[in-house]
Amino acid sequence: MNGGPSGFNNAPVTRAFIIASALFTIFFGIRGRSSSLGLSYQDFFGKPHLWKFIASIFTFKSTPELMFGLYLLYYFRVFERQIGSNKYSAFIFFSVIISVLFEVFAVAFLQDPAGNLITPGPYSLIFASFVPFFFDIPVSTRFNVFGLRFSDKSFIYLAGLQLLLSSWNRSVLPGICGILAGSLYRLNVFYIRKAKLPEFVATIFSRLSLPSMGSPPRAAPTRNVVGSIPSYPARQLERNYPTSMQSATEPPEDAISTLVSMGFDRHSARQALVQARNDVNVATNILLEAQSH
Repeated sequence: MNGGPSGFNNAPVTRAFIIASALFTIFFGIRGRSSSLGLSYQDFFGKPHLWKFIASIFTFKSTPELMFGLYLLYYFRVFERQIGSNKYSAFIFFSVIISVLFEVFAVAFLQDPAGNLITPGPYSLIFASFVPFFFDIPVSTRFNVFGLRFSDKSFIYLAGLQLLLSSWNRSVLPGICGILAGSLYRLNVFYIRKAKLPEFVATIFSRLSLPSMGSPPRAAPTRNVVGSIPSYPARQLERNYPTSMQSATEPPEDAISTLVSMGFDRHSARQALVQARNDVNVATNILLEAQSH
């Protein structure tokens, strides 16, 4: 599974977040201050430093954490493509804010003024994304290794486990808080799944971040991040897009697998690719538009 089409097409917010995380990590790493960005009891209940809170959201403490973290953020761009950049921005804000609140309660309960309990990095967003990943992304293939059964989702889980245990208790706590935040989003607390930021937010992210490879981003129709994606009859797809778009060329297997990895039914994915002349980005929008009807 690869999280959909390569690059950052239809995922400008993810692209901006990844670039910000990389730049923050490099900047504070060069200055030798990455480790000091971990939030402690004094940061929550003493004199707050806004710059430290912001830096701790984006900055990874070490290079291995940066590699695994950016890999997971890049994969989870599939959710921005599914629900649209505006709703995904709301998902990011909700995950970060709720995760920080959980961290405050945990630090207050543990009452360890001398210890840095929370490692820096976008753990809230990464582990909140594991909730829809677990429930909404289907397994495409299964295989055995030394008698143990794995699936194509296992590599994502292993990368997440590595990141979760990277700093032991300092990384486990924000990881758990991120999962709790993602669970509340899935439960639609305060009807949060209907929330979305204004259109100009995605435009700002698109202009601030570096250009991506491939075709320019397209605004995908918004859709709920939770719930499985149903199969769409060929007649429904043809109703939304004329048959003149169809191509006699059989869609390549890797293109079909890409759409299946995003949660679409195989038959619907093939039909959409035929109508989109084997363009994965166009086929994705066809499927999302068909779902919204």
